[in-house]
Amino acid sequence: MACLHRLAKPSTRSWSAQEYADLCGQDTTLLATHDHGFAIGRLLLDEAELLLIATHPDHRRAGIARACLTSYESQAVNRGALTSLLEVAAGNRPALALYRAFGYVPKGRRAKYYLHADGTREDALLLAKNLTNR
Repeated sequence: MACLHRLAKPSTRSWSAQEYADLCGQDTTLLATHDHGFAIGRLLLDEAELLLIATHPDHRRAGIARACLTSYESQAVNRGALTSLLEVAAGNRPALALYRAFGYVPKGRRAKYYLHADGTREDALLLAKNLTNR
């Protein structure tokens, strides 16, 4: 997952293999995998937080992120989540289109939240979805 994260999101800090191992070792973790992508998040009471979706650059636009998000949401609902939350870079149009298609709506903004490798900063949009209306 760490290698795929680096390939999929080269402008952001990638998590280490140890960080992924630690997260996957927690019973609150939600993980949806595919040969060329994954979605990972965590459950806190009745809220699921999507931490990351990553798709290998050579396999984008093939429905992998959609399949991972579908699986992630199903796991969240099966474990009692009523809401799914996430944050996304304001300029990440493909991700925003995916989340909108899944029914996520804006709930807030974090100014200059993401620090890119080139030193620039980008706002994060906070999105949420009611999972009881799936």
